Amino acid sequence: MINPQTARLFARYKAWADELLFTSVAQLPAAEVKATRQTLFKSILGTLNHNFVVDLIWKANLQGKPHGFSRRDEILHPDLNDLFQAQQRENQWFEGWATKQTGASLAEVIPFKYVSGQEFAMSRGAMLMDLVNHASYHRGWVCEMFFEIPAKPPVTDLPVFLESHPAFDGPPDVDGHHAKA
Repeated sequence: MINPQTARLFARYKAWADELLFTSVAQLPAAEVKATRQTLFKSILGTLNHNFVVDLIWKANLQGKPHGFSRRDEILHPDLNDLFQAQQRENQWFEGWATKQTGASLAEVIPFKYVSGQEFAMSRGAMLMDLVNHASYHRGWVCEMFFEIPAKPPVTDLPVFLESHPAFDGPPDVDGHHAKA
């Protein structure tokens, strides 16, 4: 389903896109970051916290540990800068994790429980793909909120990342790895 090179690409792309988004959000007036909006997680800060909580849930699932969450809308970091630092630490963890994966480890199916308590199982590769897809989805929500301010949102599309990180889109080295940009 997913190979180690793609896992490293996805983890690095997510870290890059999150950093770009947080940097752009930090340039907005503080009141706009916390302003109540017509969105499920109530604000830009709420949506970014949701992404962070879901990252923690997937991290626990990848490790085969209970995640300990009963909700996905917790505000773990009410300060944007604190949240940004925490998100960067988690993204570094995911990048490090991805560099250690093999085809076999990514294919391994791991049981876990959703926040609802429902049991399921997925491969580690599918978990990583959902983590990246989920973050991209909600980064889109945040970018939509930029237009309400109005402000210009950042462009966090994969082709933009690849354009600025060509080593991830080129041929692998002799060991089958893409260079880390």
